[in-house]
Amino acid sequence: MNKKTSNLFESGKISKEEWDTRIDLAACYRLMNHFGMDDLIYNHISARVPGPEEHFLLNPFGLLYEEITASNLVKVDLDGNIISDTRDRINPAGFVIHSCVHKERPDMLCVIHTHTTAGVGVSSQEEGLLPLSQTSLLYKNLIGYHEYEGLALNLEEQKRLLADLGKDKQLLILKNHGLLSCGKSIPEAFIMMYYLEQACRIQIAAQAGNKVTLPLPQVQELAHKQAMKGFGTALGVMEFTALKRRLDRLGSDYAN
Repeated sequence: MNKKTSNLFESGKISKEEWDTRIDLAACYRLMNHFGMDDLIYNHISARVPGPEEHFLLNPFGLLYEEITASNLVKVDLDGNIISDTRDRINPAGFVIHSCVHKERPDMLCVIHTHTTAGVGVSSQEEGLLPLSQTSLLYKNLIGYHEYEGLALNLEEQKRLLADLGKDKQLLILKNHGLLSCGKSIPEAFIMMYYLEQACRIQIAAQAGNKVTLPLPQVQELAHKQAMKGFGTALGVMEFTALKRRLDRLGSDYAN
């Protein structure tokens, strides 16, 4: 534990639960960078802070994902007020998108938004994500679509985004814009985004060849049901734990 981390605990400003959330969220930022799902200083990943206050954590605007650490994440409330003792600011678009999900979907503790080439490519197609690969079938009943309305700076867009997310979706394909995933935990949001991104990459690759073929409808449904049963642990936990070990082997300072 470095001196800055130690001071955070000694000051009593954050709980052990918040610190653990900060570590996992910083790891998530680093993994998104590792897998090529970041976009310079843009995009955002948020996580609700454990406790009764409706606060969540976001990246400081201006830092690359590879620079995010547990201690430099910015804590804000649902009105966009910065709670952290910091001079950093947040991306307004990050607040517009993430705050409404955290407010209206308290079951979703983590929200990830991306602008990847494959994600935007599929979001710009009339039929959206096609059920052409095993990967695209994993969460097919959890995917909604949201029409493009320009840069996400208009608070009025929040109600339409929430309507498209509904109460039963965890993934949104933002048309002509990118992808959004929501999870009951940071590992869940990450693994759902990882495989949504993989599904988009597979679709773009498949479309570069001959005409694609789709599995039979009954097989599509079977694959989805099989995937949703999981492997006896909370969704994403085994993968995320393994990937944090990779970050540690690479010498990442995400936990600082």
